[in-house]
Amino acid sequence: MSGEVKEEARERTRTRHPGVLAAGIGAYVLAVIAGVYFLDVSALQIPLWIAHAVVLALLIRRLGAKESSAYAALFVVLTSASAVYVVGLARDDLTLQQRGEKITATVVKEWRDPAEGRKARDSHYTLRRLDGTRVPGPAMTTTSDLYDVGQRLKVIEDPEGKLAPRTPGQANATAEILGATALTLAALGAIGWMTWRGTRTGKEQHLSTPDPKAQAEQEEHLREALRTYPADRRGYIKLHPEDYPALTHGRAARIAWETGLRAEAAGNRGSWRFKETVVEEVPLD
Repeated sequence: MSGEVKEEARERTRTRHPGVLAAGIGAYVLAVIAGVYFLDVSALQIPLWIAHAVVLALLIRRLGAKESSAYAALFVVLTSASAVYVVGLARDDLTLQQRGEKITATVVKEWRDPAEGRKARDSHYTLRRLDGTRVPGPAMTTTSDLYDVGQRLKVIEDPEGKLAPRTPGQANATAEILGATALTLAALGAIGWMTWRGTRTGKEQHLSTPDPKAQAEQEEHLREALRTYPADRRGYIKLHPEDYPALTHGRAARIAWETGLRAEAAGNRGSWRFKETVVEEVPLD
């Protein structure tokens, strides 16, 4: 019994400051999202996300809603991974905006991908500056045929030549950033939801815990009733459970067992029935 008391004390300590714990979990989730994105550890992402899910489940479990911690952790991991993927789509755009240079270029060559069933055919363009030099980097690509040879465009070029040039509209990463932000907020919202659930569960458990004094009084009243109440024509002592709100049927069965009686589990019709021998005995608490 002392071990159970210590465990309950530990559980109370873990959830004493759920807001602080939730803030820590939220900061941890943000750190993981930022770390995976900036480190770009593609080869290690799967084991990292698995380890992240395990750690999250353990942390969320400490918020109090233990039965849903695994599902919540899975949701947070999926939304976090999706956020990293979406913002990763904008990685080139963000890099180009950071170090790119805006220039005017002329389309000198145009071609499209070969037809492959219903697959969309991207268009590709070779660009030259107005001074005749080639714009560095791969060919500019669009998802549809937008430009013609000889047409002049405002584009952002990569001085390092690693990224393909793009128009300012193409290099706009606003949609991806908004999408990644929404996914991140969904992950943080799940942590907030689990914090609320854990707090509510703790309050419900506290309210459902019987008053020790009332429980002791009702146990004594039950013992007295089992000793003094007359049996009915079938030999049962019949009592009303609403007279003992602080006691479970199992606890009542334990008290009856101590007095030499058994609690009947079948056919009670809203009553507690006790007898020396019963058809089906109530398990003891």
